[in-house]
Amino acid sequence: MTVIQKKIPTTRRQGRRAAALFFLIFLLAGCGGVSVRDFTLSSLAQKKEHHEIIGILQPDVDRGAEVSTFQLFLLAGAYYEIRDYDKMAAAVDLMEKKIRGGDDHYLTLDIGVYPHTLRGLAALDQGEYDRAVKAAAAAYAYLNRPAGKGNPSYDTQLIEIAGIQGVAHANLGQIQESQRAVDRLYAVNTTGQIYGPEKFIAIARIYMAQKQYDKALAAVQNPEARVEGFVTVFYDQTFQELPKFFILTKSLYETGKLKEAKEGYEQLLKHPQIKQIGGMYWPVLLDRARIARQEGDAAAAEGFLREAVDVIEKQRASINTEAGRIGYVGDKQAVYQELISLLIDQGRPAEAFEYVERSKGRALVDLLASQKGFAVHTAEAAGVRKTLADIAQAEKQLGVVNDAGSGPKGSTTRGISVDLKKDLAAKAPELAALVTVTGAPVREIQERLLPDETLVEYYACERDWFAFVLSRGDIRVLKLGTFDIETAVKEFRAALTDPASPDHLRYAGDLYQKLFKPISGLLKTERLIIVPHGALHYLPFGALSSGREYLVERAKLRVLPTASVLKYLKTRSNKKDFRMLIMANPNLGDPRYDLKYAQAEALAIAKLMPQTNVLLRDDAKPSVLIETAGQYRMIHLAAHGIFDPDNPLGSALLLSRSGGDDGLLKAGSLYQLSLDADLVTLSACETALGKITKGDDVVGFTRGFLYAGSSAIVSTLWKVDDRATMDLMVAFYKKLLTMPKDEALQAAQLEAKKRYPHPFYWASFQLTGNAK
Repeated sequence: MTVIQKKIPTTRRQGRRAAALFFLIFLLAGCGGVSVRDFTLSSLAQKKEHHEIIGILQPDVDRGAEVSTFQLFLLAGAYYEIRDYDKMAAAVDLMEKKIRGGDDHYLTLDIGVYPHTLRGLAALDQGEYDRAVKAAAAAYAYLNRPAGKGNPSYDTQLIEIAGIQGVAHANLGQIQESQRAVDRLYAVNTTGQIYGPEKFIAIARIYMAQKQYDKALAAVQNPEARVEGFVTVFYDQTFQELPKFFILTKSLYETGKLKEAKEGYEQLLKHPQIKQIGGMYWPVLLDRARIARQEGDAAAAEGFLREAVDVIEKQRASINTEAGRIGYVGDKQAVYQELISLLIDQGRPAEAFEYVERSKGRALVDLLASQKGFAVHTAEAAGVRKTLADIAQAEKQLGVVNDAGSGPKGSTTRGISVDLKKDLAAKAPELAALVTVTGAPVREIQERLLPDETLVEYYACERDWFAFVLSRGDIRVLKLGTFDIETAVKEFRAALTDPASPDHLRYAGDLYQKLFKPISGLLKTERLIIVPHGALHYLPFGALSSGREYLVERAKLRVLPTASVLKYLKTRSNKKDFRMLIMANPNLGDPRYDLKYAQAEALAIAKLMPQTNVLLRDDAKPSVLIETAGQYRMIHLAAHGIFDPDNPLGSALLLSRSGGDDGLLKAGSLYQLSLDADLVTLSACETALGKITKGDDVVGFTRGFLYAGSSAIVSTLWKVDDRATMDLMVAFYKKLLTMPKDEALQAAQLEAKKRYPHPFYWASFQLTGNAK
């Protein structure tokens, strides 16, 4: 790749490289009948002076002055370019109102399609691909209406629409639909036209999203794409050109042209605006680090990776706002994996462990970023909510930073955001763990381990599995091997569903050999805390077998979503407080769903526990739980549960309907509760399951109840047998009167094993949280 060390003149070539969104405007600006005001605004759009457009038009909008549809289009486009999507949406709404009133053309430009395309572009940027597909479909239908076929801007608008469709479908895994968009683009004849670059960049973006980098490279290097201009990116300081140059450089890297890719990445890293575009900056740092590792420069690689982690963790609000512009959605966890593997290779397990914890915190932040209405468990609730609002505003400004570069405004905003997060961590550490990335130093976790406890945290870098083993005074990390755990866990769980078959023993032994035998010499205690990773969140650890015994016979087990959760688990001072709420066998309106043993289970447990409030059938309503749950130290829910892997916060316990209440206790609503519970037992189906995100922190019922204030949760990994569950639960509560929770669950499972030998009946139950 030849780097041209001169500035491209501001001529018609710059117009050829302009964003498709404004392409036709630039042509119209030279036509007769254009007002001086519109000419000025169009010129500002061509020069990408978005804040100037906003400064001219927004005051008119605010005071209710007349603003044309065309001017609102420029205003909405300016907000899109600076990534202020809320204000873009407000301008688009005004556009649509005027379009419905008949103001849908500006000279020969058909403006009516742009509300749809702008919404589609914004949805792409924010990773809302279903919404992008719907917006693009609406745009395509509008464009191809009978009155639209003669539109002189048809081809340029089609290029933009097909680009949205192709990228969105690719990121939804709908490759055939994505390829149809590519075919539609290739069918656009750009011979003799000046929008060839827009066509081939759109094609390249789609191939980037499909991860077909050889085809993306071919598209971006097509002569009609004018790629020679992109390699002068350092001298063309625009948000539009950086994505194009990234496509070229990323494609070079992925197709093995490392020397050229290294040159391209070096130029990108020197660009004064690159740090503002977090969604592009961290992939550049990651690939540059990988090149450095291949060159044997571990120190440089570590520097790039630490910077990438810093970018990812600081820019929660703006990190995902470049997918539509570059067609690339990278796995942020790859940054953590690369750094963790590097630190392990260098014999630095404590540092590697801390980044493992930070990676899991990142996943939780990503999934919960859109959640509203968190309960604030502190006396300073009002102050905490203000701090949350200030953090949201400061992080939003990271995406609306001045176009001129990473100057004072951006630096100040980032500093404010960091200070606010520190303030939040001091006021409400549990909430801070949800909305910011936090990790605990190894020593803090070790200090919270009891002398008779060992913590085992699993972590995978792609298919390479590691186990960190922590005691109060030591930390070790072992590489377990390279294998497909996901398939092994699926096969094991499938075998467990047939209680008449011994096939599970083969899988139980194989997984034991992979996961436990290599570290068995380091496990000196009877109490084990397991922190799973990936598919291991679905694994019943107690059912693993050495061939002589199940793991549950050897150890008292409990599970944590992350080791850092130890910081927030509450220890109860009054162990004799047994105020208990039991909700069981709710009326679902169909006798097939009745759980007669769940009702018997509830009544039997109530006889064991004083101060118990039992709610059965129609009385077992979500509203009662939400309103009164904070009064109880123990909560027991015996009901059906449904797990939604695509929307984990929509997973629900099925309770009784009443009035306008649909009877669903959703996982997402748990973050609004304030509990003071020592134990929540979910004697239902699949309640331990949650979404396994890329970063792995499981967000479902267990994490929700932990955040709501419960010290521990007993939950299930699969659809449990009604009768066997009753026997196990009654035994568990009997033991709980005199034993810690982990010991009580172990004893109950071993007792159930005598009556029901197959692990299908007893291995589904696991304890998450505190043991005592």
